[in-house]
Amino acid sequence: MKRHLPFRLILASASPARRELLERHGYSFDVLPAYIDEPMEKGYAGPQSMVEHIAWLKAAAVSSRVDDGIILAADTVGWVNGQAIGKPADKVDARRILCTLAGTEHELWTGVCLWRRPDNVQLSWQELSRVAMKALSELEIDAYLATRTWQGCSGAYAIQEGSDPYVHVVQGSVSNVIGLPMDRLDILLQWVAGLPLLNAPGPA
Repeated sequence: MKRHLPFRLILASASPARRELLERHGYSFDVLPAYIDEPMEKGYAGPQSMVEHIAWLKAAAVSSRVDDGIILAADTVGWVNGQAIGKPADKVDARRILCTLAGTEHELWTGVCLWRRPDNVQLSWQELSRVAMKALSELEIDAYLATRTWQGCSGAYAIQEGSDPYVHVVQGSVSNVIGLPMDRLDILLQWVAGLPLLNAPGPA
């Protein structure tokens, strides 16, 4: 079902998974990837502040290129044993991450920033999902790495909706693990769009 929005929606991400989520929920949108150098976890109090800041940085990077509309930016990171589990740099790194997560339960945080132009009203929130990964043998890890579905995914896995043979969501939503908490996003997009338009304070 197509959603008819009273505003232009801009996704500040090159993520195919986030695009697919928005499309399946009926949104029409433009894509303007932020292409920022994402800071590492050092200097952040924890995963919540980390994804909040990086999502804001992505929205800010795109805001000067948008005259009117709502920018949607997001950042997702895994968190286990007090450390961030980001996107694997290569196959070797993906193996390391899978070996770390296999047989454990970890946190998956997504930070979202909605940035409305031209008046620069901003709304940010963060959502937590807890994900359990089954214990994996070396052969199972080899088979999963061969699928290449881990590429570009925090935690080196791309969860399958429905029945995933490797991971399942213990708490929170599957869409949050994929990259966008769609239930809350549906509500807050409409809320931000309905706020009174403030006088634009000038360039961001």
